[in-house]
Amino acid sequence: MINYPSSKLPDISTTIFTVMSGLATEYQAINLSQGFPDFNCPEELIELVTKYMREGHNQYAPMPGVPRLRQKVSQKTERVYGYLPDPEREVTITSGATEALFAAIAAIVKPGDEVVVLEPCYDAYIPAIRLAGGIPVFVPLIVPDFHVDWNLVKKCICSRTRAIIINTPHNPTGAVMTRQDMETLSAIIETTDIIIISDEVYEHMVYDEQLHSSVLLHPSLRERSIVISSFGKTYHTTGWKIGYAIAPPALTTELRKMHQFLTFSTVTPMQMALADYLDEETHYQNLPAFYQAKRDLFCELLEPSRFQVLPSSGTYFQLLKYDAISNEHDLDFAKRLTQEIGVASIPVSVFYHDKTDNRFLRFCFAKSEDTLREAAERLVKL
Repeated sequence: MINYPSSKLPDISTTIFTVMSGLATEYQAINLSQGFPDFNCPEELIELVTKYMREGHNQYAPMPGVPRLRQKVSQKTERVYGYLPDPEREVTITSGATEALFAAIAAIVKPGDEVVVLEPCYDAYIPAIRLAGGIPVFVPLIVPDFHVDWNLVKKCICSRTRAIIINTPHNPTGAVMTRQDMETLSAIIETTDIIIISDEVYEHMVYDEQLHSSVLLHPSLRERSIVISSFGKTYHTTGWKIGYAIAPPALTTELRKMHQFLTFSTVTPMQMALADYLDEETHYQNLPAFYQAKRDLFCELLEPSRFQVLPSSGTYFQLLKYDAISNEHDLDFAKRLTQEIGVASIPVSVFYHDKTDNRFLRFCFAKSEDTLREAAERLVKL
């Protein structure tokens, strides 16, 4: 009889995204659960990838990323945020933003270190902290608009606090942090050695003429932050799994030590294609209007429903509150919607460590107009 090792993550099972997408397939439901578009990326990107594959760029890329892509990321960062990171020492291309998050956490968190996490939160944060031996310290965002109570954050900071993870625009709620939020955060940690891990993968999806408040806009935060972005989110290519991290040289050095033993390098022809396509500034400049139109359509179509629509200020997710419809636990209600109504969503309780249930479901509106119309028609009938 073999005594297999005990699990390092005993409380972790198959992710809710796999569960709900599986249910959507089983019941032939419209899948608004997992965050991916049902439309294709720009045709030019596909042609560029094909071009570089045919030219023979099919072997390992340099560990930090293709130099030309890192240079283009640096130039784009200066255009958007007024800061020019050193492409050699401060920009790292990763196999998706989740890999960058894992590498960042593994690089800076040691056993016994505490990491402040704002909940609800993306489900990859907590396993990465625990695998590094760290201790997550949970601070709830304030319902119903999910803003940060910085006094709560301040109370959680102690000599063991190694990092704070922030996410703006915020998954799953669609909330965005403001310039004042960043200034308050900076003031709270200015006399500490706390590192900020800033998950900014939805940076180009901010609506209603608001601006994205990146930590890169704030020198006092920038010098102690690892900022993570996603080509997959920006270019409708989530299946490519390509992201990047921008950080000061000392933090980049440690992050790359983790990255080189996680994936070493990221798919070469797609890096080459993205380096070319980053010159097309209009794509990411037009993303706010592109996705706001989808958000507005989805919300307008849901006006006759019994759902309460909470304003989404960013990301491509929309929260709907359903307590006027049912008292069911959100996981049970989400499963029933998938099975009986034919629309799959994500219950927001799964983004809390203690499964806090405020009767919200998250719907992805990165879909075609036809998909959104059909989904809304089914939800209105409920």
